[in-house]
Amino acid sequence: MNTTHYSMVIQWDSQDNVYIVSVPELSGCRTHGSTYEEAVRNALEVIDLWIEAAKKVGEPIPPPKVAA
Repeated sequence: MNTTHYSMVIQWDSQDNVYIVSVPELSGCRTHGSTYEEAVRNALEVIDLWIEAAKKVGEPIPPPKVAA
């Protein structure tokens, strides 16, 4: 499974001065970064960690959404 195929919602948080990233397909999968690039790098890492944790406990791993 290619983790770079998951959707990312990236939003600027002016209160904390960071980019917040959510991965809609993976419940609770969120991270942040001080730059856009850092936020994306962190998101790719946290997607891998989320999938690894789900596999360890036998949880199903939702597939990436495909644009219609």
